[in-house]
Amino acid sequence: MFLEKGAYLIDFDKLAHFVEEPDQQAWKAIVDFFGSDILNEDRTINRVKLGLLVFTDREKLSKLNRIVHPAVFDEWRRRSEDIRERNPQAIVISDVPLLIEVGLQNMFDVVVLVHASPEDQIQRLMERNGLSREDAGRRLSSQMPIDEKRAYADIVIDNHDSLEVTRRIVNDAWKDLLEREKKLRLKL
Repeated sequence: MFLEKGAYLIDFDKLAHFVEEPDQQAWKAIVDFFGSDILNEDRTINRVKLGLLVFTDREKLSKLNRIVHPAVFDEWRRRSEDIRERNPQAIVISDVPLLIEVGLQNMFDVVVLVHASPEDQIQRLMERNGLSREDAGRRLSSQMPIDEKRAYADIVIDNHDSLEVTRRIVNDAWKDLLEREKKLRLKL
């Protein structure tokens, strides 16, 4: 909905996929640590196999994060700079699933939380990733509970009602973001 209004999106999940492509630096480090058994025939990382390893072992998850996060943030900075060069007034939405868990919320001007109940989160994970309820629950339990994240958010978009209600909330949030961007420009 923000993209429809003219925002740019940098999706950290997609960045993670990009930096984990075969022969990229993060890919090499992941394969060195977890072994080639996590690879598909085309040498891409089998995310289901890797997920089964890391979402049952906090040490392995921590190691994976230490490999992937620096590469993802380097790519994010590069893409953010590219956008700002093309459009200095751009509103850039960085979709960062573990922003608060890794303590990086202060890197961003505004934190917007899209809130869904834990049950909705599990259902969406099952549908999107083809996970069992148990695997989806494990992934969810590896994150900070969403209700605790509210305290870190500047704007909360409750995503439990109809699409029409969500669109109204997004419209109000967009006006807020435009106003904040305008104030930032005036300070510069």
